[in-house]
Amino acid sequence: MAVKVLAVGKKHESWVSEGIARYDKRLRKPWNMSWQFLPHSALAAERAREAESKSILEKLGRDEFVVVLDERGQMLSSPQLSQRLYKALGSDSVTVVIGGAYGVTDEVRARADLVWSLSPLVFPHQLVRLILVEQLYRAGEIAAGRPYHHV
Repeated sequence: MAVKVLAVGKKHESWVSEGIARYDKRLRKPWNMSWQFLPHSALAAERAREAESKSILEKLGRDEFVVVLDERGQMLSSPQLSQRLYKALGSDSVTVVIGGAYGVTDEVRARADLVWSLSPLVFPHQLVRLILVEQLYRAGEIAAGRPYHHV
């Protein structure tokens, strides 16, 4: 199973790279985890959102299960996320989208199979990356029945 994270922005900053590498390494066993970065648009607000969203849509395949991270998305517990992702594993690949500073367009959200909110809070993109990989790892551990997740 391939899990790709498609993120608008620069590569990982050094302060978060070590944590991401830790979970990326653990995730390699059940999934082939990869990262693809799209550049920020130099345009202002809405025009940046539109340009970045167009780039995102161009990178999405038809058969991919797409998860878009968005503060207006569905909030899930870790066990609920595990169930949703493991149902998606029937597809050849799962792509998780992290939009730019202005978010994504309705068109990107409409393309998503799941619009997921990590929290009603808004986090910096670098931190979202770390939270994401930890939650993907946690989802795998829950699905496998291992004790990483404690209720």
